[in-house]
Amino acid sequence: MSLNIRPLRPEDEAQWRRLWAAYLEFYETSVTEEVYETYFQRLLGSDPQDYSCLIAEMDGKPVGLTHYLFHRHGWRTENVCYLQDLYADPDVRGKGVGRALIEAVYVAADAAGAPGVYWLTQDFNLTARQLYDRIGTVTPFIKYNRS
Repeated sequence: MSLNIRPLRPEDEAQWRRLWAAYLEFYETSVTEEVYETYFQRLLGSDPQDYSCLIAEMDGKPVGLTHYLFHRHGWRTENVCYLQDLYADPDVRGKGVGRALIEAVYVAADAAGAPGVYWLTQDFNLTARQLYDRIGTVTPFIKYNRS
């Protein structure tokens, strides 16, 4: 199977929705139609404050995605990159899709002059953490949200 990582295109909307909905379902959440529509338009836009999206294709079929964002950091002069969402269809897991998407974000970060790339995952996401332990470094930070 041939694996290709490429930027999101307008004609990807249906497949992007399918992939992102499956990602959200894994994390037991959902979003409104307004969020789907707004997010997709922002992903296609040119505002550097917005997220970017990469699509993974196997044999021409979208099978995965990642959303990432560049932002300022108080301890650096350069921006850093936050990889927010990473998803691969269950039937292609273990075939390098997740790794290829993360490495493509690393390339985008390097091209943008962003030395840091970071992401979060839930502690129970053991399958993904096996990949993350090989491609990144776990940190001791604990995330808190506003109550």
